[in-house]
Amino acid sequence: MVALAVNISMSLLKLIVGVISGSLAVIADAMHSATDALSSLTGLITNTLSDPRPDRDHPYGHHKYEAIGALGIAAFILFTALEILLRSGERMVEGLPAIRVSASELLLLFLALGFNLLLAGYEHQQGSRLNSTLLKADAQHAASDVWTTVLVLVGMAGTLWFQISWLDVALAIPMALLLIRVCWDVLRKTLPWLVDHIAIAPEAIHAQVMDVPGVLNCHDIASRGVLGQQVFIDMHMVVEADDLTTAHRITEHVEQRLDHSFGPVRCTIHLEPKDYVEEGITYSGTHG
Repeated sequence: MVALAVNISMSLLKLIVGVISGSLAVIADAMHSATDALSSLTGLITNTLSDPRPDRDHPYGHHKYEAIGALGIAAFILFTALEILLRSGERMVEGLPAIRVSASELLLLFLALGFNLLLAGYEHQQGSRLNSTLLKADAQHAASDVWTTVLVLVGMAGTLWFQISWLDVALAIPMALLLIRVCWDVLRKTLPWLVDHIAIAPEAIHAQVMDVPGVLNCHDIASRGVLGQQVFIDMHMVVEADDLTTAHRITEHVEQRLDHSFGPVRCTIHLEPKDYVEEGITYSGTHG
């Protein structure tokens, strides 16, 4: 709610400055703040749906709603970047209009910059505290807004003090490239989660499990999820036990060790007889 209110206010402020001055860079920055507001609204919606606790319809929890929200943020960022590039091309083809800028417009942009800095720091702090991928992605988006506003201020100051009319359009292009890079960073962190990319190296899991007394071997190791947030581990394990009670106690010790090392972790362990011991670590199921 804080991010949504700040982003709406900043987008309106920048839009007013952009319309008054005729600056493409300021209008593009206002659009960026508007997409920040949309991403904050997306965050509110997906955060309502996202819940790590499982239920009947979602036995593995609702964490991936956060990843979907992060993808929505990436889409907003990419849209802004493409729009900036399009408008810059139009300005270069149609000619560079005169930019009307005064010290009051610069002061308003400095005010917007200050609020953006506070918002980015606040969201990053809360994202780290809650270990939320969505909040961290939105904080990264807010941080990119800080850099675009800095570029806009450089262009406006150059126009005001040195009468360089083309600086406004020239700075719009690196702004777009900066946004595309931010988009790629969000995708690079989010897509592996959605496609169930490996979360923990099987060798690392094997090493932890083999340190538990009573374990003879483990294999068919698989993991998915986000390390430090929620990881699901499947494995086949052979234990030095002839009764179910002892075998169960060993598996509980294994789960506790994995949770302590990589937690939070949810394990599914398939126990096998002693003659199933394998030397190597396998990554796909060998028993169906």
